[in-house]
Amino acid sequence: MKISQKGLYALQAMMMLARRYNQGAIRIRDIAYEEDLPEKFLELILLEMKNARMVESVRGANGGYQLRRPPSEVRLSEIIRLIDGPLAPFGDAEQLRSLIDRDAEHRALYQVFLDVRNAAARILEHTTLADIVGPKTPKKGRKKKGDEAAVLPMVVHGRGRDT
Repeated sequence: MKISQKGLYALQAMMMLARRYNQGAIRIRDIAYEEDLPEKFLELILLEMKNARMVESVRGANGGYQLRRPPSEVRLSEIIRLIDGPLAPFGDAEQLRSLIDRDAEHRALYQVFLDVRNAAARILEHTTLADIVGPKTPKKGRKKKGDEAAVLPMVVHGRGRDT
């Protein structure tokens, strides 16, 4: 599974909104600062999330963005699919099933890809923002050596290239 930098930023922003769910709208500037995200890029991401009716914007002095639904009702799979598309390495599950049916010589390989896709989808479909948000750790000393794999067990790729 590939998650783009944009997808990672979207997940981080949504986690922050989930942690502050009962506190009203949060300004983009505050989300960007707390999550150490580029503000202009975050604006585009939140607009996309708003168009998908995952967040709503509030105007005025106390304006900003907030989740439209409780964190327990926002699944990680819907955020990832919105930003990065299908969860499978080769399109969607139907495309993989078609390859399994058509290509007898490579059927076992495509079945493995489908199994991987199904396992990842099952985890992401059953994991909500409420499941993963907890107290925010301070910016200084946030990571300990060797924690990288524990923080994000998925491969993160930049948009349009494998880095």
